[in-house]
Amino acid sequence: MKKAPQMFPDARIPYGTWGSSYFPAWQTSALAEVNIGQFAGESMARILGLRKVPKSELEYLVIGSTIPWHWKFWTAPLVASCMGHRLPGYHVEQACATGLQAVLLGGAEVQSGSKDVVGVLTFDRTSDSPVGVFPERRAHQRTMAIADVWDNFGFDPATGRAMITAAGITSRKYKVDRREVDEVAYLRHLRYFEAKESGFLARVLVPLDVLNVAGRPLGRVDDDLGVRRLTLGALRAQRELDTCVTGGTQTHASDGMATLLVTSREKARALSPRPEVDIQFVGKAEVRTQPSLMPEAPAFAVQELLKRTGLAMDDMAVVKNHNPFAANDVIFTKITGYDWRKMNNTGCPLVWGHPQGPTLTRVLIEALEEATDLGGGYVLIFGCAAGDVGIAALFKVS
Repeated sequence: MKKAPQMFPDARIPYGTWGSSYFPAWQTSALAEVNIGQFAGESMARILGLRKVPKSELEYLVIGSTIPWHWKFWTAPLVASCMGHRLPGYHVEQACATGLQAVLLGGAEVQSGSKDVVGVLTFDRTSDSPVGVFPERRAHQRTMAIADVWDNFGFDPATGRAMITAAGITSRKYKVDRREVDEVAYLRHLRYFEAKESGFLARVLVPLDVLNVAGRPLGRVDDDLGVRRLTLGALRAQRELDTCVTGGTQTHASDGMATLLVTSREKARALSPRPEVDIQFVGKAEVRTQPSLMPEAPAFAVQELLKRTGLAMDDMAVVKNHNPFAANDVIFTKITGYDWRKMNNTGCPLVWGHPQGPTLTRVLIEALEEATDLGGGYVLIFGCAAGDVGIAALFKVS
């Protein structure tokens, strides 16, 4: 295995101390009815207990979410209180990249020497997302109301276009074949159900109970509700909403949370159930492409990251991405030459949905688990963020 420079040489992700909720689709579970910040804090406490990590070990909390939730002003300290452990911390937000940025910022906190154990917690609830009212003194309409999820996905104020339009424009630029896009979606769903049936997903996803304010059960989140088996024929028959984009080849809104720890090397060995597994931060890159060409941006971020580290795609043991459109994966192959069939072996956001904040955190958790099964190697994670930004990060499992 080639050696690459380490981004945060003193920081580690302790194997097996992570966990994610399932991601039920918008309005399909009891998560639609609760304060997602409170639920995330309580769920992190539950996951830490299952992983046999005392809450008292945590010194700091980095949280990430993108959709306003009740009492969001109080951010990490409030979520920590819901977890049952009074911690300082802060909140980060960068659209779909939030889940990865929060992990990287946790690494920076440890590398600075100020903390030995940082909890990273990401979450979002697209269900019943709030509507904001904004005074606009320079507009004809003096007061404007914006539905946080739907209006933002339907309108990029920098271009005047919807996100789905960006997928269509980029598909036309790279002359993407609709048949290949359907094949991507079919294979991604097939791999998800294979991972589920093998028990792989049960190792990283945690069933969680949802309680009301009186502590009574509202429901149990124990499945990626909304995911269904697809046939290639059914995908072929779907109407195009834009070039190479159909209802079956794009992701869907969902709710959920995901958490992991970032620690010093010594603490990682002490807290992990498998202290011999060493997970290091290698590098990160972000790029911005031209307006409305979002699906190409992650590929450019990966190219920049490989250039900085001196590695190649063939050096990767696991490659996994946030792919809101199946066309993203085809475009990645066209730019890098890397076969999309080698990616996303246990599922991906195209299949199990897109709650935004925790999306890339779950992607990372699944990828690290897969790399450990393979005996280690480099793990490449990448995705898009709001409009035309791409992010990529490298980790090494030994």
